[in-house]
Amino acid sequence: MTLEEFERTIFEVAQTSPICGIPVVRSLLPVSISIRIPIMSGGFVDAFLNAQTGTTAFALILEGKRVFGADNTGGWHLHPFENAEQHRQISSAMSFAEFIAVIEKHSAGMR
Repeated sequence: MTLEEFERTIFEVAQTSPICGIPVVRSLLPVSISIRIPIMSGGFVDAFLNAQTGTTAFALILEGKRVFGADNTGGWHLHPFENAEQHRQISSAMSFAEFIAVIEKHSAGMR
């Protein structure tokens, strides 16, 4: 995936999600991009891609602490809501749309 495709995907998903605010590109380098997406209930999601290494990472941050995440460092894995320090292997890549859908489902269950 190119940096442009990654950015476009993040903006499209955020635009259609009821929990996402307007994304902001925090860093754009020749090989990587970092985007922050505010979450309406507080906190934010950071999305990162290094196109050279293929590293992708998503993290939900609440009160300055990662509470949920997914990345492909050492193979795709989750940092689950129950214990965000844990690494739970998953069988396939997680898209940003899937990541946001998990947060939406988790948020709905907490209401």
